[in-house]
Amino acid sequence: MQEREQWFQQLLQKLEENPDDKVILRLILMYGRRHERGTVLRLDWQLLADALVDLLHARLKKHPTCSLVLSGGKTPETLYLLLGTRHYQHAVDWTRVHLFWGDERYVPHDDPRSNYYLAHEAWLRKANIPRENIHPMPTHYADPDEAARAYEAELRAHFGADTPFPQFDLVLLGLGDDGHIASLFPGDPALDETTRWVVPSRAPLEPRQRLTLTLHVLNATPRLWFLVSGESKRAAIEQLFGAEVSDLPAAQITPEVERLWWLSEELYTIAAAHSETWYT
Repeated sequence: MQEREQWFQQLLQKLEENPDDKVILRLILMYGRRHERGTVLRLDWQLLADALVDLLHARLKKHPTCSLVLSGGKTPETLYLLLGTRHYQHAVDWTRVHLFWGDERYVPHDDPRSNYYLAHEAWLRKANIPRENIHPMPTHYADPDEAARAYEAELRAHFGADTPFPQFDLVLLGLGDDGHIASLFPGDPALDETTRWVVPSRAPLEPRQRLTLTLHVLNATPRLWFLVSGESKRAAIEQLFGAEVSDLPAAQITPEVERLWWLSEELYTIAAAHSETWYT
């Protein structure tokens, strides 16, 4: 009993010292299910938006700024629209938040296919975030490799040239039908990159040319939140949560990374069948 009390007091002290851990613990204990791939949650957009701003607010209690990596694709549009509403514009001091992207389609920023364009139209054009805090991946270079190196240089300038990895506070990721994350596609050489932070990659669908954070950068991130919806993702989710071994890019995130899987109802049902409550 005494050891249990001591453990509980140590936990309380840790949560006081790290208020962002308190946000995560509340989420996983109240709403999550446990799996070796991470914590499984229903994709409730309101709950997700609340948790996101609570986490950023908690980080800002201890740090002058914090960093958030935005996901591409259409799935996060609902989240971005919510963050653009008056309530969420005042829920956190956005002037102290820096935004980055996990990947980008190699099209101009005003192209509707651009990940930056979607976030800008749904949220950023009305957000109280200084322009210098918004760091989109460049797509105006003739050579995508030059663009990738330019973005890595921008990351190094922000986080410090000597740091081994960029210190993102939270990375949002989607999941492709083929199990790709960011623009790391099955079989693409970009998956094997172990030194660079940002590289060009090739997608199996248009626009084929992409830029992406590398896998070893994602594996050095403390927290990844996957936002996944749609019937077309069913096979990937079944493989990720139903099989012991998977070669999908999403399965190559190491267990040391804190992973939260926000899944739409039909996908949550699949993953929940292979997971358990935190009380078991």
